[in-house]
Amino acid sequence: MSVQKPVRRVTAPDITARKGGEPIVSLTAYHAHTAALADEHVDFLLVGDSLGMVMHGFESTLPVPLDYMIMHGRAVMRGAKRALIVVDMPFGSYEESPSQAFRNAARVIKETECGAIKLEGGARMAETIHYLTERGIPVMAHIGLTPQSFNVMGGFKTQGRTRDQWQVLEDDAVAVTQAGAFSCVLEAIAEPLAAKITKAIPIPTIGIGASAQCDGQILVMEDMLGLSPRVPKFVKEFGNIGTAIEGAIKAYSSEVRARNFPADEHTYEVKD
Repeated sequence: MSVQKPVRRVTAPDITARKGGEPIVSLTAYHAHTAALADEHVDFLLVGDSLGMVMHGFESTLPVPLDYMIMHGRAVMRGAKRALIVVDMPFGSYEESPSQAFRNAARVIKETECGAIKLEGGARMAETIHYLTERGIPVMAHIGLTPQSFNVMGGFKTQGRTRDQWQVLEDDAVAVTQAGAFSCVLEAIAEPLAAKITKAIPIPTIGIGASAQCDGQILVMEDMLGLSPRVPKFVKEFGNIGTAIEGAIKAYSSEVRARNFPADEHTYEVKD
């Protein structure tokens, strides 16, 4: 009798070890079936707080509660068996103090069984990142354009377009690395700066709108599938699923209105 070996899940140290090697592939995921489809083809899946906009219709990520992240994190863990699952810490769940961050991150890890969490912020979050990693919670950092801070930034703007902005972002990258982050998302950072940061730090950089100079890339799955009504300029659409879904619904609607219901042989028989 053959015994099937359990699939080994990718870990945070596995991602760190990919620095400077084959590019790291990642996508967001929010539900079990898309996680299952992506699992074989990616290194990690991010349960991003972008689910607030993509799944729940919010105008930003700010209203997303921790319970949403846990619910969707559970679903993605059920769907994906191999990829590392990283869960975003939503706005207000970690900024107050390292102890608040640990309490909520520990809940995420315990209730979803994910392999890591992600939080936004550079040098200002270094103490928190160190506190979490020292207590057994792998942390993916996120610098550059940080959507949870868009009110302070004045909108979703590319970072590092002028050289006078570079030093702060370089310092952020060094700070999160020294604090113990296993990788760092660079969002909407100008290519020369992204390249400089990638060469300067020993952990992988994961770009989103930060050029091919990074060690890997992440995209919002719905953006690259053509499901999102507003797609960032840097996103290449690899599918047009939204149009296909709308076409299928339109065809279904037409059949129902024409009373073209399933044939009799597919319905339940009535017995005397």
